[in-house]
Amino acid sequence: MNMNFPDPPVTVALIAGPTASGKSGLALALAQLTPATLINADASQVYRDLRVLSARPSAEEEAQAPHRLFGSIDGADSCSAAQWATEARAAILDSAAQGRLPILVGGTGLYLRTLLNGIAPVPEIDPLIRADIRALPLIDAYQALAREDAEAASRLSPNDSTRICRALEVVRSTGRPISDWQSDLVGGIGDKIRLHPLILLPPRDWLYARCDQRFVQMMEKGAIEEVEALLHRDLDPDLPVMRAIGVPEIAAMLSGQLSRDAAIEQGQRATRNYAKRQFTWFRNQSPAEWPRLEQALDNDLIDKFAIKLREDALT
Repeated sequence: MNMNFPDPPVTVALIAGPTASGKSGLALALAQLTPATLINADASQVYRDLRVLSARPSAEEEAQAPHRLFGSIDGADSCSAAQWATEARAAILDSAAQGRLPILVGGTGLYLRTLLNGIAPVPEIDPLIRADIRALPLIDAYQALAREDAEAASRLSPNDSTRICRALEVVRSTGRPISDWQSDLVGGIGDKIRLHPLILLPPRDWLYARCDQRFVQMMEKGAIEEVEALLHRDLDPDLPVMRAIGVPEIAAMLSGQLSRDAAIEQGQRATRNYAKRQFTWFRNQSPAEWPRLEQALDNDLIDKFAIKLREDALT
């Protein structure tokens, strides 16, 4: 498929915010008002193994409008931000070619930033270097990073194993600090589209209560069976699907390490903490000019803002 963006620019709607803020419902309401395609921008909802635990749209909801990149990756694989952005670009162009409004919907800020702003063109990392670094104790990796890329080490928490290892493998494999690569982003589409964003930042008490309620519902509606199926596959425990919120807690319950009540309590806490991080990211990291909706969504607000997004996108 031709991955070049046309002129005039493609119109794209974006509905983003923390988990349980009502993004999917609003996106689906918008799709009822105009031909549209919902394009997933959530790092957990890409995995087909986690329909329930990732709060992916149901089969009935997916039947109401085309959905792309939902459940598109097997849990045995990892989906990087760069891979997702490539697939999202194709989905946007495909949707526009069909006369449908592409609606990006999700809460993974890294995905959206990579798609809109681009990604550092870091070459492939030498597998031997990666293996050596991943085998290091975290404290040793952090100390090595402090010696070899002090600027990166100063920006990272000593407990951030993923970013510490990434920065160390980049400087060792390329001879350049990761900040050098990140100053030269490529592949972003932000200047090639007409973006109509809306960030959902509802009251935190309302949001956390929804997180708690939804986790209980997940436990009752198939989340346990999803985790059982994952465990039977004997997947690498470091895979994203095995570290997704709810999976470790339910796995511990199934092994007898936690009671059901304790698994629910810990899963709810993990979900609230995740929502808090997302809330902070979108409040502070998304562009200041992007509209924020800071009210709790109800049916009236969903209808109101679906209509507004449609009017904005079609003008």
